[in-house]
Amino acid sequence: MKPFDDAAQILFGKPADQLDETEREVLLHSREGRILSEDRNVAYQSKQAPGERIADAIARIGGSWIFIIGFLVFLLAWTVVNTILLSKDAFDPYPFIFLNLVLSMLAALQAPIIMMSQNRQAARDRFEASKDYEVNLKAEIELMALHHKIDTHFLDEIAALKMEVLRLHDVMRDRK
Repeated sequence: MKPFDDAAQILFGKPADQLDETEREVLLHSREGRILSEDRNVAYQSKQAPGERIADAIARIGGSWIFIIGFLVFLLAWTVVNTILLSKDAFDPYPFIFLNLVLSMLAALQAPIIMMSQNRQAARDRFEASKDYEVNLKAEIELMALHHKIDTHFLDEIAALKMEVLRLHDVMRDRK
């Protein structure tokens, strides 16, 4: 594990045993040449509980134009039925007390579900930021390794050229 310790010290400025989980995982992926990025949607959804998925689905529907238009049609139909069609035997005559009760219950249920979904979105944003950090960290490590390879190769080439110049210099001196 010595090379891993050296890499941790060079890249992160601390020993391998002080690396956090993300740094350790990124370094391992880099050393093994494995791809770190993944489909974030699949990764995130695999970590969601069924209740969280249901809350997101309800919030998606409740915050859509289809829901708003459908609910306006429902309210209009309720009003028309209880004022015009059933003017004498309306089950919820004006001022629509039962409709108010239904709307209040709907709002009481819908608000916490939407808040749950917003919390899930915040968690998803944190998850995506974490994945972005991992990918950026690996890219930085790979760039540093590439720079090191280029620098090493360049220095080797310079040394070889220097040796060739010295050899040619010696040959030219011997000719005189």
